[in-house]
Amino acid sequence: MSFSGVSPVRSCLLMLFIHMSAPVEAKTVPGAPARTRRARLQPPGGAESIPLDLTPVKAKADDFLAQLENLAQSLYTCSSHKLDEDMRLQFLKNDSVTCNDGSPAGYYIRESKSSKRWLLLLEGGWYCFSKHSCDYRMKTTRALMSSSPWPQTRKGTKYRCNFLLFFLLDFPATLKEENQQWENTQAFLPYCSSDLWSGTKPKTEDSGYAFMGSLIIKEVVNELLSKGLDKAKVLLLAGISAGGVGVLVNVDRVEEQLRSQGHQGVQVRGLSDSGWILQTEQYKQGDCTHVLSCGPNDMVKIGFRYWGAAVPEVCRQSYIGAEWNCFFGPIIYPTIKSPTFVVRWLFDQAQMTISNVDMTGGVITEGQWNYMHSIGQETKTTVQHALAVFAPACLAHELITRTYWMSVQVGGTSLPKALHCWERSLQDKNGMRSCPLHLVDHCLWLNCNPTCPDIYDQPTGREMNAIQFLKQMGLKELKISKRQG
Repeated sequence: MSFSGVSPVRSCLLMLFIHMSAPVEAKTVPGAPARTRRARLQPPGGAESIPLDLTPVKAKADDFLAQLENLAQSLYTCSSHKLDEDMRLQFLKNDSVTCNDGSPAGYYIRESKSSKRWLLLLEGGWYCFSKHSCDYRMKTTRALMSSSPWPQTRKGTKYRCNFLLFFLLDFPATLKEENQQWENTQAFLPYCSSDLWSGTKPKTEDSGYAFMGSLIIKEVVNELLSKGLDKAKVLLLAGISAGGVGVLVNVDRVEEQLRSQGHQGVQVRGLSDSGWILQTEQYKQGDCTHVLSCGPNDMVKIGFRYWGAAVPEVCRQSYIGAEWNCFFGPIIYPTIKSPTFVVRWLFDQAQMTISNVDMTGGVITEGQWNYMHSIGQETKTTVQHALAVFAPACLAHELITRTYWMSVQVGGTSLPKALHCWERSLQDKNGMRSCPLHLVDHCLWLNCNPTCPDIYDQPTGREMNAIQFLKQMGLKELKISKRQG
C-alpha cells in the first residue's frame, strides 16, 4: 500500500481507520481459549479495547473528523523519531534532597505550555532495607540509587504514548478545548531512593545512604508549579510497582501540598499499578538476609525505621506504634481521600517472589499451586474495597507501561476504557452510572482470563501460556484440571 503524496498525519489517520476495521489476530492453544493479540473496536456483542466516546460529538461531522485528525497527529507523533530525546533531565534546585548515594535527585520532563493535564510517573524497582541489602543493590543496580548513570535525555515513547490515550479519549465539546486537552505535560521521576518513595532520612555515616523518596516528590511538585502546574486542571500521580506503592503513600500529601499553597483548582488523582501489597505470610519463611527472602510484614517493619518513612497522617493515627501497616494496599486505601485507581494482577509476580514461591525453574509443588491461588483469592477479596479497580486473573507484574496494556480485558472491558470511564465519572458523577469502574475477574485460577499476556519464563527466555508453563513446572494435567474444576 502506498501513501505517496499524502501527509504523515492523514496517512496516520488512514492507518487508524484500517486498524479499527482490521480483523483480530488470534493465537489458539490446544485446549485453551483463543486469546486476543491486538486491540480492536467493539463489534456487536464483542469486546472493546480502545473506546471512542462520541457522545460529545453530535453536532458536526467536520468537528468529529478534525478530532480524529488530531488523534492521528498524536499517534503519528508517538511513532516519530522526534520522541527519542523529548524528555530532558532536570536536577532538583534543592540539592539537600538527594538519591541514596548523595547525588542530586531529579526528573525528566516534556513540557507543553498550554497543558491543563499533568502526568507525574513514579518509577519502580524494588527497595533495600539494610546496609547489607543496600550495598548489594548499589553494586548490581546503581542507577536505582544514584543519578550519576542517568542520561541527559530519555525516550518518552514508552511512557508517553501509553498514557497519551488516557488523556485523549475524553473528547471535549469544542475544538478550542480539544486542542488544549490534547497537549499534556509529562514528568518521569526516576527511582533512586530505594524506599518505596516514602523516606525522609538524609545520608548518615552509619548507613552511608539517604532515603528521601517522599521529599523528592515534594520538591518536584514545587518546581513544577513554576512551570505551569499551578494552572493545571488535573494532576495524575501514577506509579508502577514500588512507584505504585509511592502513589498510595503520597497522593493525599501532594493534594495537601497544592491546597496549602493556594492551588485548590488542581484536581489530584492517583493511579497505582502493582503497588497493592498484601499482608500475607510467606509460603516458605525467609531470613531477611536479602530483599527477595524477606516477607512483606518483616520488610516494611524494618524498612519503615531504616528509611525514616512518612505515611499519610490519617492512616498513621489509626496505627500508632505500628505505622508500617500503612504500606499495605488494603489498609491504606480506605484512608485515601484523593480519587485513586488501582491496577493489580490477581497473581502478581512480585507478591509471589516476596512470598518465596520459586518459579524460576524446577518443579512446582501442589502446595505452591494452592498457595498461589490463595494469593489470587485474597487479592480479589481485598480489592473489592477499591472504588475503581482493574484486576485480571493473570500471572504478571505491572501493566500500564507494557505493550499489551490495551489488550488485556476484564469482563470485556479494557484498561483504557476503564480509565476513560473513571475520568468521565469524576467530571460527571451522574452521567456515567453505567460505566464499568470495578473490574475484577471472577475466575480464580492462574491465567484463566483469555486475554492474559503470556508468561515469561526467565530460565528459558520463552513465552508460554499458563498450561505450558505449569507443565514445564511439573504440575500434572490431572491436578490442573482438578483445580480448575
